[in-house]
Amino acid sequence: MPGADKKLKKKSAKKRNNPESILLNSHAFEGIYEVVTVTGDVRGAGTDANVFVTLFGEHGITPKTHLTSKSSTAFERSKTDVFRVKTNNVGQIKKIRIEHDNTGLNAGWFLDRVIVTDMNRPHLRFYFPCNNWLSKEDGDGLYVRDLIGSLNPMDVPKINKYVVRVFTGEVSGSGTDADVFINIFGEKGDTGVRKLDNDKDNFEKGAEDKFTLDAPNLGKLRKINIGHNNKGGSAGWFLAKVIIEDIGNKCVYQFPVGRWFALDEDDGKIQRDILVGGTEATGIVYNVAVVTGDIRGAGTNSKIHVILHGSKGLKNSGKIFLEGGEFERARTDLFNVEIAALLSPLSRVTIGHDNCGVSSGWFCEKVVVYCPFTGIEQTFPCGKWLDEDEGDGLIERELYEMVSLRQKRLKKNPWSLWIWTSDIKNAGTDATIFFQIYGDKGKSDEMKLDNNSDNFETGQTDKFMIELPDLGTFYKLRIWHEKRNPFAGWHLNKVTLLKTLTKEKYTFNCGRWLDINEEDNEIVRELPAEGSLVTEVMPGEMIKYRVTVCTGTVSGSGTDANVFVCLIGDQGDTGERVLYNCINTVNKFEKGNADEFFIEAVTLKQVRRVRIGHDGKGGSSGWYLAKVIVREEGQPESEAVEFPCYRWLDKNEDDGQIVRELVPAGESPLLKNVSYHISVKTGDIPGASSDSKVFIKLYGEKADSSKEPLLVSDNDLGNYFERGRVDEFTLDMMDIGKINRILIGHDNVGLRSGWFLASVQITVPVQGKQYMFPCNRWLDKDEADGRVEVEVYPSEILPTEKLINYEVSVVTGNVRAAGTNAKVFMQIYGETGKTELIILENRSNNFERGATDIFKVDVFTIKAIDLGELKKLRIRHDNSGARPSWFLERVEITDLKESTTYYFPCQRWLAVEEDDGQIARELVPVDEAFVKKDSENGGQSPATLGLEQKAKSTTYTVKVKTGDKKNAGTDANVFIILYGSKDDTGIVSLKASKINKNKFERGKVDEFTVESVDIGDLKKIKIGHDNKGNSTGWFLEWVEIDAPSLGQCLKFPCGRWLDKSEDDGAVERIIFPAELQTVEYIPFVPYEITVYTSDIFGAGTDADVFIVLYGSDGTCTQQKSLCLNKREQRMYFERNSVNQFIVELEDVGDIIEKIRIGHNGGGVNSGWHLDRVTIRRLLPNGKGSETITFPCERWLAKSEDDGETVRELVPSDIFTEKLMKDGTLKQIEEEVEELDEVLFVFTGDIYGAGTDANVFLNIYGDLGDMGERKLSKSETNFNKFERGQEDTFTIQAVDLGILYKIKIRHDNSMFSPDWFLEKVEILDETTEESFVFLCERWLSKKKEDRKIERTLYEQVHGRCPCPFNDSMSSVIPYHITVATGTEYDSSTDSRVFIIIMGPQKVQTERLWLDLPEGKDEFADGSVEKFSVWGLDVGEIKKVEVGHDGATPESCWLMEELTIVVPTKGVMYNFVCKCWLARDKGDGLTSRILNILDAECVNIGIKILYEVTVVTGDIEGGGTDASIFMTVFGSNGNTEEMLLEKNGDRFERGQEDSFIMEIADIAPLRKMRIRTDGKGMRPHWFMERITLKNLTNQEVATFTYGDWLSKLKNANGSLVCEMPAVINDEQMMEDTTYTLQVKTSDIGGAGTDANVSLILFGEYGDSGTLPLKESNKSNKFERNQMDEFSFSEMLSLGDLCKVRIWHDNKGIAPGWHLEYIDVTDSAMDKTFRFQCDRWLAKGEDDGQLIRELACANNDILELKERTAYEIVTVTSDREDADTKENIWIILEGKMGRSKEFLMENSSKKRRFERGATDTFQFSSKNVGDIAAICVGHCPKDGKKSSAKADVFWHVQEIIVTEMELCNKYFFRCNVKIPLRYKRRDYKVFECAKVTESFASKARSLVPVKYETIVVTGFEKGAGTDANVFITIYGLNGDSGRRALKQKFRNLFERGKTSRFYLETLDMGELKKVRIEHDNSGLGPGWLVERVEITNSATGVTTIFPCGKWLDENRGDGLICRDLFPRY
Repeated sequence: MPGADKKLKKKSAKKRNNPESILLNSHAFEGIYEVVTVTGDVRGAGTDANVFVTLFGEHGITPKTHLTSKSSTAFERSKTDVFRVKTNNVGQIKKIRIEHDNTGLNAGWFLDRVIVTDMNRPHLRFYFPCNNWLSKEDGDGLYVRDLIGSLNPMDVPKINKYVVRVFTGEVSGSGTDADVFINIFGEKGDTGVRKLDNDKDNFEKGAEDKFTLDAPNLGKLRKINIGHNNKGGSAGWFLAKVIIEDIGNKCVYQFPVGRWFALDEDDGKIQRDILVGGTEATGIVYNVAVVTGDIRGAGTNSKIHVILHGSKGLKNSGKIFLEGGEFERARTDLFNVEIAALLSPLSRVTIGHDNCGVSSGWFCEKVVVYCPFTGIEQTFPCGKWLDEDEGDGLIERELYEMVSLRQKRLKKNPWSLWIWTSDIKNAGTDATIFFQIYGDKGKSDEMKLDNNSDNFETGQTDKFMIELPDLGTFYKLRIWHEKRNPFAGWHLNKVTLLKTLTKEKYTFNCGRWLDINEEDNEIVRELPAEGSLVTEVMPGEMIKYRVTVCTGTVSGSGTDANVFVCLIGDQGDTGERVLYNCINTVNKFEKGNADEFFIEAVTLKQVRRVRIGHDGKGGSSGWYLAKVIVREEGQPESEAVEFPCYRWLDKNEDDGQIVRELVPAGESPLLKNVSYHISVKTGDIPGASSDSKVFIKLYGEKADSSKEPLLVSDNDLGNYFERGRVDEFTLDMMDIGKINRILIGHDNVGLRSGWFLASVQITVPVQGKQYMFPCNRWLDKDEADGRVEVEVYPSEILPTEKLINYEVSVVTGNVRAAGTNAKVFMQIYGETGKTELIILENRSNNFERGATDIFKVDVFTIKAIDLGELKKLRIRHDNSGARPSWFLERVEITDLKESTTYYFPCQRWLAVEEDDGQIARELVPVDEAFVKKDSENGGQSPATLGLEQKAKSTTYTVKVKTGDKKNAGTDANVFIILYGSKDDTGIVSLKASKINKNKFERGKVDEFTVESVDIGDLKKIKIGHDNKGNSTGWFLEWVEIDAPSLGQCLKFPCGRWLDKSEDDGAVERIIFPAELQTVEYIPFVPYEITVYTSDIFGAGTDADVFIVLYGSDGTCTQQKSLCLNKREQRMYFERNSVNQFIVELEDVGDIIEKIRIGHNGGGVNSGWHLDRVTIRRLLPNGKGSETITFPCERWLAKSEDDGETVRELVPSDIFTEKLMKDGTLKQIEEEVEELDEVLFVFTGDIYGAGTDANVFLNIYGDLGDMGERKLSKSETNFNKFERGQEDTFTIQAVDLGILYKIKIRHDNSMFSPDWFLEKVEILDETTEESFVFLCERWLSKKKEDRKIERTLYEQVHGRCPCPFNDSMSSVIPYHITVATGTEYDSSTDSRVFIIIMGPQKVQTERLWLDLPEGKDEFADGSVEKFSVWGLDVGEIKKVEVGHDGATPESCWLMEELTIVVPTKGVMYNFVCKCWLARDKGDGLTSRILNILDAECVNIGIKILYEVTVVTGDIEGGGTDASIFMTVFGSNGNTEEMLLEKNGDRFERGQEDSFIMEIADIAPLRKMRIRTDGKGMRPHWFMERITLKNLTNQEVATFTYGDWLSKLKNANGSLVCEMPAVINDEQMMEDTTYTLQVKTSDIGGAGTDANVSLILFGEYGDSGTLPLKESNKSNKFERNQMDEFSFSEMLSLGDLCKVRIWHDNKGIAPGWHLEYIDVTDSAMDKTFRFQCDRWLAKGEDDGQLIRELACANNDILELKERTAYEIVTVTSDREDADTKENIWIILEGKMGRSKEFLMENSSKKRRFERGATDTFQFSSKNVGDIAAICVGHCPKDGKKSSAKADVFWHVQEIIVTEMELCNKYFFRCNVKIPLRYKRRDYKVFECAKVTESFASKARSLVPVKYETIVVTGFEKGAGTDANVFITIYGLNGDSGRRALKQKFRNLFERGKTSRFYLETLDMGELKKVRIEHDNSGLGPGWLVERVEITNSATGVTTIFPCGKWLDENRGDGLICRDLFPRY
């Protein structure tokens, strides 16, 4: 999609200028800075502390970056250290902040200066002079400094001075001993946190203290943040004001304060933001949750501080001290931080501590920040120690958000609430005050104002900060307290509310008592809103409602509980008011009472419903409520509204509810109320149960519910909220719309009040929705964050069946003994379906003939799917109980949605001894009595269904898996019902399992068959048991239902108990299919198979007969047994019998080519003589059928005929019956012919080649296979398969088409079974074609690879070609590594998938990560690797990972996920540590990871090649040795890669094709192939190898045509090198290399060791050349020249280096080498490599290996000036061209070029659409080019002609430096606007460099690399194995080097090992390979990281690892490739 690509690029080009986008693109937009620190030359100048730098640039601020690590020796006196910092690009650097953390022994540091270079634009080099101490002891005591820089090293920066004057107040106790800190914020940044300290005793009462701060100019000051750290005896401090003088800008700023900074005064804050002029800072509140890890010693006593950073780091909160937290192990501390700035969403969080206290180290798990104002909750994982003795020793860290976990919550605004207590006697209160606010968009939650000792005192004003969601315009406030004791009375004057950001203001006047002894004795007041925002304040807005509560007259009606009522109207509600003060009676709520109460409230307008309930307390709390009457006081009685109830509010009656919502008389409560079914699951962990009262509150789109206590559960488990159980509750209330969130909690009362809540599930049948609310946390004062209530948002909302309410009234007749106490069941049928069987019951006594009523009417509410118009009703009872007989008058059913009522008259007995004795009746609606009685389809159809019937019915195979848990099995009777879209199967008992005699046992799978007539698509099932028997509880894992005739297999996951005493106590469940686990396949069709057994003696059989059908193009069915069990086997297949079977099998197409029929030889007499088989099947349109006859007339017996028990039969004739249009049957017969194949089997002519075992063969063609046959009778030899002989066999089979492979095996029986098979030839007699299958291998358990079965491929038609075709061009490989966590229950056996997403909804399909054979789960702690092919999505944006487990059991903890995209050269690593589980974490089984959360590593682009390997067609040519390939190109070489054997590759005469990923090194030059010479057949004859580049289809051929073998190769060589041949041109010349090696003339220079070397040149390396054959007999003697010749080599072109080494063997192995001369005969050129050094353990630096640079290359001295060729490519888009000029400036490492003008003239047009133009300029040499500046200017240089909308759209610019011919590529694809001014230009960074060989050779100078290896801290991290390292750079690698040191114990736990390696400069380091040989006692090794410093440049590259190299841990690797982190 090139178009889309361009669009994207256009966008990103726009973004660059938009500062916002920099943070978002932080991955894409990275900057690399080189930071050089120079430590001063004064005594004690060096430091051991951790040093950090922050860069302040024009686009933003970088995070604080840690320079280096503890292991290095940086920051020593007068040392210069170089660091590379990779961070977001912040543009030109204005200032830097440099600091250290004051840890270590001598932390003080004297810094001379810092130099920072932007590596993308290296001419920008900034100098920051410091020349000062960073030390607590020396200088001014600061160890943070802000330095200002300039591009001129001689500039002296201007530092500003700020004089801070601090005035402590004149209040008693106002002084402080604590440390005071200040941070000054201006428009140009802040000073950072500074401690205010000078020698004298500061901050005493009434004192003024003066301090001078040096800082860069901050511009205009905005605010200060000042506070103290609460240390010392009297830390509380009263600050009057602060005055700051800005000396440089000559300004004075006033900050009046006048407040306490004390934990026990004022609002308890010890840190405040103060704006200039002292205006109250409108704080935005951030809720910060800090989680301490759950590991030993995690807690700390240090003072923790946090800094919140806004986007791009431009704004921050300053340092905030988190006071009052515990920071104990596994606890969560919550803080509300108020900051006068909007920072959310944060870019990062800094967290740290002051390293004081006894156990100062701290393990921080994560920080979660929620900002109510933006509603964003962000998670910042840490998971590290902040401890100077652990890990990297940091005590402050920068944490980055895991974007995937970001949550959107409800937005809330900060408000200030003032409460004015009246100034009259005893006005104050000590009660806790509650309030709630109502606005036109909703109401707030009830809020609690804690009464500290001194709130709400007489005449006092108390201020609170609160957060409110958007409620619209406020209209009232309710305020109350709950204390009914004498001193709680309170006189409230008024309440005011102010929105802090917009200053909106409301006043609520009160002026009344809230006191049980004053005024009207009320302690609740409602206050109408007043103020400018309120449109109408009506004086008569306060209304008294008179509420009359009528208790019923049923026995036991009255209650002693506390009754409350809430009136709900068109404008708000009254809140729940306890009915305390009754006007007319003393003893309230007695039987028959009508009690009156007043409720005073702001007008509700019209009262619509009444919510009434009681608290269930007291002896007889049950209450029968008749009705409630409500009227406004002062209105006539006629205006009163009646709310009827006539139901119990009693836990033990009716439905058990004790709170009801009533609607006015005449309205149906069912229509108005919605039921919410709530399942609450308690966690299955110790101590999870709770005895507290649990409440829930639902927040909906339309309204919120009140706090509902969960008192009476539906499933009545006795003891609620017990560990691992599920409690179900139903709430009936008004419709609140879609649920947005819930609040759930408990009252924390009771012995075991703590509760671990797993999850809440809410089903709303009316909405057809099910909401999942995962919680998985403690609600416990003593666990985690100590909260006992929590808000939860839904993790998913699943659709369920939409149910509607039917109200069923059952009228029992007025006949003597009409009532029944049997169980009554009912089923309703409508035109769109039917309900399930419904049991009519509730908590009261039903179906009684009433004494007072003539008819007893029982009312039930039924939820069911919408049935449409009702058609009939079936009602019955089970005849149980004492008096079961029942006279049913009628049933009325009201469809509450449509409000229609149906009457079903009955007026008959349902009784065994009355009427007609029926206890079941079908009733039809009365006005449709003429409707025919739909007779139901009678039970299951008989099993003898004919073929035609079978086609109409469906057979379901039901598999039921019982869980593998203790007591999971059941002995109860299990039933199932399948529900389809058209009908259901009715109850089917699962009686006979096909697999297990004892059904439903633990961990077992049982299989059943269910037949049904068409029920449509399967929608759901119901499964349950009858709870009978001993151990009835059953844990059901899943049900799988396979319907072959529909081609569908559905999985219904359950994973729950069906047990009265577990989970929710249900013994039947409805289960829906799991979408991800559904398997679709081609539907099966029925076949009628008739088997004719012959009429001869002994013809019958009892064996298990099976059949396979074959279609035309190789399709075949599975093998199917015709008998279901042993009984049938004995019944069928008797002599002369005809047996007919109807089986469902795969559809094999229109023609049945053949069948395979046989038996297993079991039973008493298994021999069988089969006469024939006929198969009948329906024609596709159902118009007739076709019968095919397969004659056999042979034995299938081991003892008869040829001993075969399986035969292939081909059809003799086909008989078709067709139904014609005229209704007649037309009959057709036709005949079929068959074929023979002749087989020749050749046994090898070597010792012991023959076999006596039985040989079996199967032949495969492109039309199918013939089935395995035994080769029994040889036509040529009596004794078959003897050494050196040829056996012939004739086999009858149908036409297999072109044969391509055979499978041949023997059964290893008899005396000498070993067999050496040479080949098999097959002759097709009809076509005379011959096929040859070579083997030349043993089939033996003892020889070679010990296999006795081989698959052989035909020489010509051989294997299928390579799997890669053109349609796959947009498909690329992804390599995925998944690590599973190690916590309890981390593993999963579900299928895991991944979806990779790019921009604009481009995504791969679901890629399943299927485990390899033999692994059945992602085990704890395992690391699994997968390679999948998926769509190329471009730049990856997100990744979705999930699994298909749908049961609560299937949880998986994904620790880490790595995705490698070789074709893009990137690796993404996600450290997730997140649960994918229904019942853990946040309840999701799939989650989307944002690519911003991944660490992105560049690993080098790979190109896909199709590799074809041709093995010679020579005897013994195939091999099973390992084969390795290395490819060399002009741009480097690959590593050695293993060619996978894959079972059957590299066999004689084969061409094997497969796809490999090969580094981008084209054009290819040569290939090296090596075999390891191991295995049973180590010799390999390699013909040739071709590589086809799949991007540009270029093919390179490498031909060898010889053996790779120690024996069969003339030189005994296992390695060969082949030049590439591309388009018939050989890419390298053949040559002979002559080496002259000169040993020096000094004492002991000679050696007897074995010397080897490798030559490196333009076209790769020579491979290892051992210097064995010299012209001298005694080699390498002192002052001797030895000559070595290597012929038949490939010329490497110009040589650049030699690597030479020896093995240190012999008596005096040390060797002093003077030089080496290498002569290349083809080039006729000699290269000199000067050495003049020792290769000796005891001399020089002790290295035995040296790299020597070629001396010839020194001649190339670089001149000052050079020429540049500039090539521009103009885009091929419309309007891309320009007629104007372009200018360009090159920015290099050594400087910046002048401006080059690329001119356009009318004669020679440049920059045309799609054109490529070339220019040449001479210039000074600017070194490596890092960036170019490109501008677009008018030709004539006039201002006027600079049109606004002229652009030049440039695609690419390529700059070539002509001296060394290095090419620099700049990918632009940007429109450059025409501008007159030179200031306006675009900067492009270099995308790719191709360095010429000459340039590379020049840079090869010897360099010492300091290599530091840090071993991890965990137990057992160290190793005693031998460690090796290979370092890879742009200019080659170091070779594999052993890391050894004499007499030192290296690589110990937590230690640092240091080595020095000398090689030629490798350029920029790309990766490191670290490995060990797994030797020694504890070879497992945890590598923390590797650091490599180039001692010439001082640049350190860090390679993080953090993984084990251990065969027994994780992925089991002992060799890892590490990539750099800057």
